[in-house]
Amino acid sequence: MPNKKKLIVIGGGAAGFFCAVNAAKLNPALEVLILEKTNKLLSKVSISGGGRCNVTHACFDILDMSKKYPRGGNFVKKMFHHFFTTDTISWFEERGVKLKTENDGRMFPVTDSSQTIINCLLDEAQLYGVKISMKTEVKTIVKEDNRFKLELLNSETHSADYICIASGGYPKSSMFEWLTKLGHTIEEPVPSLFTFNLPAGQAGMPKHPITKLMGISVPNVTVKISGTKLVQSGPILITHWGLSGPVILKLSAWGARELAMKNYDFTIIINWLTNYNEQQLAQKFQTIRFELASQKITNRNCFGLPQRLWDLMLESSGIKSELRWADLPAKEQNKLIKNLCAAEFHVKGKTTFKEEFVTAGGIKLIEIDHNTMMSKIVSNIFFAGEVLNVDGVTGGFNFQHAWTSGFVSAKHIAAISG
Repeated sequence: MPNKKKLIVIGGGAAGFFCAVNAAKLNPALEVLILEKTNKLLSKVSISGGGRCNVTHACFDILDMSKKYPRGGNFVKKMFHHFFTTDTISWFEERGVKLKTENDGRMFPVTDSSQTIINCLLDEAQLYGVKISMKTEVKTIVKEDNRFKLELLNSETHSADYICIASGGYPKSSMFEWLTKLGHTIEEPVPSLFTFNLPAGQAGMPKHPITKLMGISVPNVTVKISGTKLVQSGPILITHWGLSGPVILKLSAWGARELAMKNYDFTIIINWLTNYNEQQLAQKFQTIRFELASQKITNRNCFGLPQRLWDLMLESSGIKSELRWADLPAKEQNKLIKNLCAAEFHVKGKTTFKEEFVTAGGIKLIEIDHNTMMSKIVSNIFFAGEVLNVDGVTGGFNFQHAWTSGFVSAKHIAAISG
């Protein structure tokens, strides 16, 4: 067909693939090509959720869902009216991929394997004739007479009628230059979804003493970042470098810009017993001291904390292992209450994982039409996924944004190219 329209999708990740396969299905006359700069497709899909792929989240209220995005919440709220979590679940199930919901709301394929999702997307690409070119990096995009000319890093060129940019996030603003040349502006990128490093707690120790408890988790704690309004509750995990788990990742997402400005040097306050404040715990201690008077404190951990964590709390409060509840001096009791309800930790530095890591920042949303994902600056250029200034907390929210933005782009491209 001499007048066959062509779509080039830049980026072979979740958003790029979803745009490509849906556009090709919705308009069989459209020629679709994915350009991926690395030698691996769907790399984040592969490693997400420990290799299980956290496809989406079992949240079926658009307003509730939009509150899970530290940046871009209002934008995704409008987009979700076009393609939401229910549509994602149906889309995969129609292709033989059933999803299951875990207790925390995260949704995974029943196979517990990200390869199931990868195979599904690759099969769709093959079924609808989507071509894929690996190790193909785009250097510049120029619009010429209603078509686009793409110059690659190896000096080759491609031309297209429509472009969907799904290149993912970039850690440095300079890496967006090929997009700012089109007239787009960006929000400065900063890391999101990272864990907290705890330096030495005392002289001569390379790491904080709590890191000796690596692998221990507590299902519900409250963590506040001192001097800010940032506070979150949820599960915490102690690691060999510091603190991780959903509560820490959420804090890092909501505080991405503020913590970057602090150069990742700040103090956090942890309440290990979310049902108590210091005053309430002091009253509780009076009852415990009366009821368990003759028992050793170390043997009677009344709050369900992991025993090794309880022992560390006692040690750092100056409480010897043979001390009984009846003999607990006021000074040590106050220290223990403080360590349980308002323990302070100095954070210095962050650790990021490919599995969870996302970038806050990207193309400014005011420049994109949420109904079509088309650029308001250059017509027939579309954006999808993490390249936009949208990012969610951990739990399947970033993938849902990828599927939604990919589908909305695809639907509009198919409609105008038909």
